[in-house]
Order: sequence, then C-alpha cells, then structure tokens
Amino acid sequence: MIRFMLVGTATAALVAAVTLPQPAPAAQSFESEQATLELETVADGLEHPWGLAFLPDGRMLVTERPGRLRVVDRDGGVSEPVSGVPEVYASGQGGLLDVILGPDHAETKRIYFSYAEPGEGGAGTAVARARLDLDALALRDVEVIFRQQPKTRGGRHFGSRLVFKPDGTLFITIGDRAERERAQNLTINRAQVIRIRPDGGIPRDNPFVGVEGRLPEVWSYGHRNAQGAALHPDSQKLWIHEHAAQGGDEVNIPEAGKNYGWPTIHYGEDYGGGQFGEGTKKAGFEQPIYYWDPSIAPSGMDFYTSDKVPAWTGDLFVGALAFRMLVRLDVEQGRIIHEERLLEDVDERIRAVDQGPDGSLYLLTDAPDGRVLRLTPAPKEW
Repeated sequence: MIRFMLVGTATAALVAAVTLPQPAPAAQSFESEQATLELETVADGLEHPWGLAFLPDGRMLVTERPGRLRVVDRDGGVSEPVSGVPEVYASGQGGLLDVILGPDHAETKRIYFSYAEPGEGGAGTAVARARLDLDALALRDVEVIFRQQPKTRGGRHFGSRLVFKPDGTLFITIGDRAERERAQNLTINRAQVIRIRPDGGIPRDNPFVGVEGRLPEVWSYGHRNAQGAALHPDSQKLWIHEHAAQGGDEVNIPEAGKNYGWPTIHYGEDYGGGQFGEGTKKAGFEQPIYYWDPSIAPSGMDFYTSDKVPAWTGDLFVGALAFRMLVRLDVEQGRIIHEERLLEDVDERIRAVDQGPDGSLYLLTDAPDGRVLRLTPAPKEW
C-alpha cells in the first residue's frame, strides 16, 4: 500500500516515487545435509508475529503480539487488521498468540486463537473461537472457550500453542506464568497441556474427570512453558517442546495424566546459576525424549510431510529464539537420533514453523519488523 501526505504536487510525486513497492529481495541459498535450500521473504513489516494458519485459498492468517490479526496474500500483500479481536494483555511475552482453523472451518468459517487475557489479578492464557468474515475483515460471534485461572501479574510464560486432534478435541499448552512453586498444583491452571472440546466442554475420557483435587480439563502437567506443539503424522500423538530456565529445554510426548516434572526434576539450572528441584530423575515423573543444554529457547514446531526433500519426511522442525536458527530433528520410530542446525547466518529469532499446503516450510521471525519466510529446496533439487 502506498502512503503519503499531499503537501504539494512536486513533493507528493517525489514521496510516491520513493514509496512504490520494491521488488522482493532475491532468495538466499543455504546448504543443508540433504539439499540446497532457498529462503525468501514472503511478507514483512509485521510487529512481532507469533502464530500462522493457512486458509483454504492459500492465504495466511498471521497474529501480531500487540493484538492484531492480519491476512497475508500469497504474493505477500498484508491486510489491515481484522476487527473484533478481544483486548489483549500486550506486555512481555503476552499478547495475541496462536491461531488455527477449526476442524469445521469449511462450513462455519470458525477460527480459534489464544491470547493473554487481562482481568482481575493480572492476566492469563485464554482461547476464543470466532467466525472469520474475510469480506469485511472482521471476527463475528467471538466466544471465549477457555480461561487460565487464576490470573496473575507479570508478562511471562503463557505457553499458548493450539492443536486439534483427529477426534475434534483441542489441545492447549499453558505455561507456569513464572510461578514454578505452583506448577505441580492441579487445582489451578499452571504448566499444563489442556484438552477440551471445540465448544469448551470437557471430554469424558480426560484423565482427571471425576478425580477430587484435579481439574478435569488437564491432560498432562509439569510443563514449564510449551511454545511448540504438533501431531506426529503417523501416530497422531501430540508432541511438544518447552522452555527450561537456564539449560534443559525439552521435547516431550505428553500422555494422559502423566507428570513431566517441572520444577521437581529438570536438566537446567536457575538463571545466573544455582540448582533447584530434586535432580534430573525421580520415580513418578516422566523423562523428556530429548533436551538441549544450553537452552536454545525453542518456539514453534511442525513435522515435515512433504516429498520435496524425501530425506526429511517425518522429521521435526523447531524454531529457536535464543540461538536464532531453525533446527531439524531426525525422528525415527518415535526417537530423535540426530540434530541439524539451519539458517544460523540469517540471525533471526524464529517464532513459528509451519508446513504450508505447497509443501514448503514457512517461518515467522520475532522482531519489530517481523517477516514471513518461505524455505524450499532449490529448483535443481525438485
């Protein structure tokens, strides 16, 4: 979009001339273990983009953490903000976060999104659903279906990835809100994977339904701050990764009713050094299938199912904030057997990773002038 102020014919012409859209920068080329890759910018000018979802026509929904939802065209055009987004707590890690299409989107146009919701006591992760009116760029019939309780002060550890299971139930990751002393308390919402129905109801087969002193929406717990979640393409099991403190970021496969340790057991230490908890292993607590030490600060993840790079099929791709890279994890029979680090020279905080309908990997960069990036094998590899 061309924007200028009319301050005289000559000046207006000059401003218009210098603000015309410029050709997209040429794709950058990178070598990986299996292919030569090309990385190109699809769209830019996004303020701390966080979540990404593909619409049936190939356009994308992108959230911006300050509280805006935008539509990105296939050619990179960025819409004005979609109206109807609820008020968000845009502070620290809080704001408008993940977005996904509903399983019935084709019929209902419903989308689901997570955000830091302000309220009594501070803020907490909330999930809402709404009908997306693309013609009017508006959300209709907004309905909150989950609220993290109690709310608390501060802008840390909202978790917030959303994943639908094939049975139509919704997984939500929520962080400990930087209250590790409450992370094992199952009478409140802290450090958990939540499972609900699309209308916010509780599935009858959730592990703590009818159990005194346990919230029925909890699927698993002891997860410090999970900002990546995806279903394994074969097993259809949920995989997540979660931020540790200083060292010990984890990859887990959360199972119903199980405890993944935080903060009782973990593989890191406190910020600035110093141990806490009871070591790395203890009876009754699950072990991660993989961990990083030092911490890479993982965010966003997706399994690769495209045939564009056949050697990647079934592998897991993870964005990294602290180490500013993309990680490929070689997954074989439910185990991670190898790690490859990609795009380190790009030097961008990778917030989201999603495979697009074209089989390419799409990345969001977490920056005041954030970008949507597309990663594909170079043409000679196709």
